[in-house]
Amino acid sequence: MRRLIACFALAAGALAFVSAARAGETLDRVTSKKAMVVATNSGWPPQSFLDESNQLVGFDIDVSKAIAKRLGVEVSFETPDWATMTGGHWQGRYDLGVGSVTPTKARAKVIDFAGIYYYSPYVYVVHKDSKAKSVIDLNGKVIGVETATTSEDFIRRQLEIDAPGLPPVEYKLQPGEIRTFADSMLPFDDLRLGDGVRLDAVIAPEQTAQNAIKNGYPLRILEGDYAFREPLVVIADRGDAEWTTKVGGIIDEMKKDGTLATLTTKWYGKNYSTD
Repeated sequence: MRRLIACFALAAGALAFVSAARAGETLDRVTSKKAMVVATNSGWPPQSFLDESNQLVGFDIDVSKAIAKRLGVEVSFETPDWATMTGGHWQGRYDLGVGSVTPTKARAKVIDFAGIYYYSPYVYVVHKDSKAKSVIDLNGKVIGVETATTSEDFIRRQLEIDAPGLPPVEYKLQPGEIRTFADSMLPFDDLRLGDGVRLDAVIAPEQTAQNAIKNGYPLRILEGDYAFREPLVVIADRGDAEWTTKVGGIIDEMKKDGTLATLTTKWYGKNYSTD
């Protein structure tokens, strides 16, 4: 869900050579080792986070384990910074990225999208004492978003999701001020202090907002107004079509047999596996 911080430029001829040289490399490595390394996050509940036993748990972790089981391999996790995970050029350090990544045109230049595994609506969140009833009431207000994310792209009117069949993004909000935060929960920490104390509203994934409310934050979601809906993809390093096709097939199977519906409902209380 975070936008690419740095872009990489490669000559078309060199890229074609690298792609051809690496065809099947990842699948061969994973199959021979019977092990898969997944890049993900460590502090983004309920997608992926450390529990009381310091073990990674969450929706993205369960999805990774389900993919590994269908491949017949063990799975381990690495938690690189976001720019590293979405920037490609992994050089074999990771085999997949399962971190609720939005497919954007910039990212398509450096990583491959193995498949959409769920959809996330972004919502407007206000303090429970806010008088705002609709997004129009937030015009001219102070809006908080996590930096380098699609929520920041949205509030700055720069969002470019790279997926077929999505309706165009509609911008209804004109903020008075945009404040960015380095972590997904930090905007909520400011908003919980009171209506208009530091922020008037936050734009965030519905499931992240609901998790904050579940954990006692005095907030509410504006009803009836999604900011936008985005598809989330499993990613792979660019250039190994055999590997991405294999993983994409597994994701399709998990949609058809209800696995993704079950996992989204488990962690989010709602089926987000379909658009």
